[in-house]
Amino acid sequence: MSNATEARTGLWVAIASFVLWGLMPLYWHLLKVVPSLQIVVHRIVWSALLVSAWLLWKQGRGWLQAALARPRAAWMLALSGLLIAFNWGLYIWAVNAGHVVESSLGYFINPLISVVLGVAFLHERLNRVQWLSVALATLGVAWLTWQLGQPPWIAIGLALSFGLYGLIRKLVAIDAVSGLGVESVYLFLPALAVLLWGETHGSGGFLSGGWGVGIDVLLVIAGALTALPLIGFAFAVRRVPLSVVGLMQYIAPTLQFLLGVLFFNEAFDHDRAVGFGFIWVALAIFASDGLWRSRRQAALATT
Repeated sequence: MSNATEARTGLWVAIASFVLWGLMPLYWHLLKVVPSLQIVVHRIVWSALLVSAWLLWKQGRGWLQAALARPRAAWMLALSGLLIAFNWGLYIWAVNAGHVVESSLGYFINPLISVVLGVAFLHERLNRVQWLSVALATLGVAWLTWQLGQPPWIAIGLALSFGLYGLIRKLVAIDAVSGLGVESVYLFLPALAVLLWGETHGSGGFLSGGWGVGIDVLLVIAGALTALPLIGFAFAVRRVPLSVVGLMQYIAPTLQFLLGVLFFNEAFDHDRAVGFGFIWVALAIFASDGLWRSRRQAALATT
């Protein structure tokens, strides 16, 4: 396969991954009869089985030992597993509680949260344009806090948990799928225990058939929907420039926002529009600066 063909394939795989992430609220809405905690533990259990089977096929029986042999991987992936489980739980609860728009806000501001975490923990430096983006996003959150009478806790919780998750995964030198596999192994037994406890104490309906066969199938497929976009993302970033992938990441929260307003009929009044506007302008400035710098570096390297 030529480089051009690989790049084109990677581009379409990346688009498919981000579109799938963006349309996930529709899927969780189909499962609204299931308690959010039960959705999360089913997502963990089936995702762990799928990803472990994939890694066993691709890397053999020693994949887990090889992954944990990396420096600091054991405890840091345990921590990142807790963070991503919290992120999944908060997101699913928010979607089924009617907060899709605020959830999309969390993933809009996540790139800027990641930048701030990079400054705080990795001693990275920001240029003036990047600081302007952070300041505008902060003004947007402050405006929403003032107008709503409280901070947008769901958005902040999603952005912080995913930002910290990304920070830890950056510090651990391991590929996306193997990292997810280790995290899934850590979470598997606790999730299975919660699942079985729910089945025996009235909050579950999977084994008893209380939710119906259709819902049971959707819960199993949720594991695949957790793993496949991440595997696709890992495939794409090795074939598509990171600057392009960085811009494409806004596909997911944009679709979530549109679903919240147009499909779920959530409120989006003038006050929310102003707050979101600050954040969208901040993201546009931030993305444009990143794209310009990436092209400049590529031109200098070619020269």
